[in-house]
Amino acid sequence: MSRGASAKDRKMLLILCGVMLVMIVGVSILVPQSAENDPRPAITNSGPKGAKAAYLTLGALGIKTSHWDGSLAKLNEDWGDAQVARTTLILAAPEYGATEQKALAAEVKRFLERGGRVIATGPSGALLLPGGEVKAPGLLESGLCRTTPEGPGPLARAGSVEMTVSSQWANAGPRYRVEQRCGADAVVVRYAVGKGEAVWWSSAAPLENEELKNDGDLRLLMASVGDSQRLEQNAGRDVVFDESLHGAVKTLWDAAKGLPMRWLALQAALLFVLLVLSFSRRRGPLRLPVQLPRSSPVEFAASMGDLYEKAAASTAATEAAKRRLLRVLTREAGLAQGTIEEGPEAIAEALSERLGGDWSRVSAHLHEAKRAQHEAIAMRSALALVRALSEDAESVRRSLEPESARRARLQVEQV
Repeated sequence: MSRGASAKDRKMLLILCGVMLVMIVGVSILVPQSAENDPRPAITNSGPKGAKAAYLTLGALGIKTSHWDGSLAKLNEDWGDAQVARTTLILAAPEYGATEQKALAAEVKRFLERGGRVIATGPSGALLLPGGEVKAPGLLESGLCRTTPEGPGPLARAGSVEMTVSSQWANAGPRYRVEQRCGADAVVVRYAVGKGEAVWWSSAAPLENEELKNDGDLRLLMASVGDSQRLEQNAGRDVVFDESLHGAVKTLWDAAKGLPMRWLALQAALLFVLLVLSFSRRRGPLRLPVQLPRSSPVEFAASMGDLYEKAAASTAATEAAKRRLLRVLTREAGLAQGTIEEGPEAIAEALSERLGGDWSRVSAHLHEAKRAQHEAIAMRSALALVRALSEDAESVRRSLEPESARRARLQVEQV
């Protein structure tokens, strides 16, 4: 049979749905970001903020391009001075820890002093350059602006570009040549370091995929990549995009690395199955508990007979049948207790007076039962006596029935 869902069942179902909703939201948050949402200016990123277009465009223009995935210390160790002197290293919005900054800045300075060229973008890139200091922009709020070229420098000659301003160059010494400004904020700066030259942009926007389609951004990238004094020799330079300081996108999924996610997922699935099974079991069809059938009266009588036979307890059986007969005579036939105590003849006489007929057989059976109390009789004889006493009790009951009830009973027996 079916019943309506109880309040407890509805509560369990709501809890189960809530757990599944939390799991779905958690998975959607923890999954890695797609390319469209990847903010890294990496050469493998084809999204709007990636640098894949810049990497491919420079190669198509005849400039040898490559990427570096190792440490900056290894780059300085493996490359000779001649190779460093013809190389431009691009550090586009590098990512690193506070404890790594000092060592990374030392390697960048070493690369510059050997004659290399470095393009660094954003506040994190400025902190890796010698003397690099930034401060908050002087505009009312940071955002995208169109720069104003300043001076006759090669980077200023690239023309106005769109630049995302999140910070401005703080050092104002004579060695730092401001090439582009957003209002009064210095957003494109270049200066010499040893044999090399450092270039800083306020952001990596000019080399990002969504901005490189603008002529000014492409010209600024070409001017920054080449030697400021010998732009005609840019085709002979090597451009290396550093990818070691980009790494993977930092998400909550990265924080979960190292955890036994497979086992956690398995346990969550097992918990879900247990919840479903526990709910469905209580919501299934109801039925009465199985009851083992008791033995039939015939089997019970047979079992009792076997017990009496094994114990040779014929006296107990005849005495029990006698007591049942006497109980019928006193409670149903209405014989006085004194009559019962006078003996079998008095009982037969009282039955004849009350019910009519000959009841001498009852007297004979009671005499036999009294004799069985003192003398051992055969089991067959005891069984016959018990049956006779039971028939006497039934005869008394029938004699006490009203005439209408007797007729109805006889009709039922005949059917």
